Amino acid sequence: MACPSALLSQDLVKLPELQKLIHQPGPVKVVNFWATWCAPCVKEMPLFEKLNQENKNSKVILVSMDYDLDPDPAKVKRFIERKKILSQVVILAEENPNDWIEKIDKNWSGALPSTLVINPNSGKRKFIQGEMKEGDLEKLIQEVSK
Repeated sequence: MACPSALLSQDLVKLPELQKLIHQPGPVKVVNFWATWCAPCVKEMPLFEKLNQENKNSKVILVSMDYDLDPDPAKVKRFIERKKILSQVVILAEENPNDWIEKIDKNWSGALPSTLVINPNSGKRKFIQGEMKEGDLEKLIQEVSK
């Protein structure tokens, strides 16, 4: 598989588009909120890439939160190419996180990294703030799949 060649303007999404993507019927969605400047985010990234490659019963969506502090998609694009990320990446083009973070999860403090695992067919969901460890994602997928 080739590395994504570019993040284009259509990879910038507003909150309503992101919510539509998350709740689209189909496999369990594993939605990771991260930023290029967040060391724990970068550290856990290989877990999401491994899941993306090995678990075809889920869909990984990596949501870059870089836009609020640095609205330059080229920076995120370079990061994705350098790290050879193959998962779907979108950049949340929203400012002022206090206006929208509770629409993702009412208990979200805004901390990064954070991960939402949701079964769009049943509505079951788990939201975790903090860095994921080996095996965590698989357990969360199992929990929302029951």
